Amino acid sequence: MVRTIQAIRGMNDILPDQAHHWEFFEQTVREWMAAFGYRSIRMPIVEQTDLFVRSIGAVTDIVEKEMYTFLDHLNGESLTLRPEGTASCVRAALEHNLLYSGPQRLYYSGPMFRHERPQKGRYRQFHQVGVEALGYTGPDIDAEHIVMCAALWGKLGIADVRLEIGTLGSVESRNLHRGRLINYLEQHLGELDEDAHRRLHSNPLRILDSKNPEMQQIIDGAPRLLDDLDEDSLKHFEGLQRSLRDQQIDFEINPRLVRGLDYYNRTVFEWVTDRLGAQGTVCAGGRYDGLVEQIGGKSTPACGFAMGVERLLALMQECGKEIPHVGPDIYVVHQGENATRFAWETVRYLRDEGLKAILHCGDGGFKSQMKKADASGARFAVIIGDDEANSTEITIKPLREAVEQVRVGLAESVNLLKQI
Repeated sequence: MVRTIQAIRGMNDILPDQAHHWEFFEQTVREWMAAFGYRSIRMPIVEQTDLFVRSIGAVTDIVEKEMYTFLDHLNGESLTLRPEGTASCVRAALEHNLLYSGPQRLYYSGPMFRHERPQKGRYRQFHQVGVEALGYTGPDIDAEHIVMCAALWGKLGIADVRLEIGTLGSVESRNLHRGRLINYLEQHLGELDEDAHRRLHSNPLRILDSKNPEMQQIIDGAPRLLDDLDEDSLKHFEGLQRSLRDQQIDFEINPRLVRGLDYYNRTVFEWVTDRLGAQGTVCAGGRYDGLVEQIGGKSTPACGFAMGVERLLALMQECGKEIPHVGPDIYVVHQGENATRFAWETVRYLRDEGLKAILHCGDGGFKSQMKKADASGARFAVIIGDDEANSTEITIKPLREAVEQVRVGLAESVNLLKQI
């Protein structure tokens, strides 16, 4: 017996009954991006592994545990399925000299890949929409990104999300804080878990992002990076807060917000909900002024964010957002040799006039075809027998409204259908 092949665990099919939710989301996002002046960019799914090691950071969960990395058998090059989109977007902008013509507002969407333990809201293939603003220095662009998100939540019917903001300061601020943090953690060596011991000297800030409940008391007592900010970083953070208040965006300052990627500096933010259990972060981002140079370009300020599509769709459902299923307008039912020929002509005419029409294919009498017409979700059945074909007329039967069926000429049918 042939073994049944199934999808890889944590990599999910999106079936037709679910796909219209995705299509609604994607169309809403395209219109939203255009309203704020962001242009679409599309990058490959596979990149050189070094791109992510260099940008995300070698001592991060993503690089150490989660990346899908393999050797190209043709040339031995190490390649990786992209675990996030920012590094790829920056690489593309540099490779194609996009910054030569000035700052860029870009966005992308598509699948990302991380080898995690699958659970609701956390998958091995997941989808993100990412936004990147390259070449902008001030806190106004940071604020714009947050204002953009707030506008999108309204369009998607999302409620019960709260904004947490923080700052990682400059490299100098973090180096000062790093020393103080290591000194503090060394006083609690016996209480640190294995991950914390491993990262104590390589990446101590990541310890603050630990989800281990036994570590929370130690983390709560740790020195705050906010207390080590330099003057410019503090001014930038205050400017962001001022803009958010001016735009009436509520926020909480979270001094422990460090994010899971090493390239961030200054502004970091997360949109969080309590409606999705453990996977409460639906959108996150911040500033990464050093990344362009890190990848090989000239020093360029930049910031961005990414949102998880699966989580946002789940949150829309939790919030009761109704998404109308846009089905076909017409299902064309036909029987008889002349009727079949005229049915082909009819369906082509209706489509040319902008209507969505399904032509019944296969066998079956009128009764079974009408069942299929009803199941298709179409608003109307167009019925064609040899009698209709001989007089070049069609019978229109409404399937969703209590309206009598009518028989009209093909040329008249479009106006009638659109009026109904």
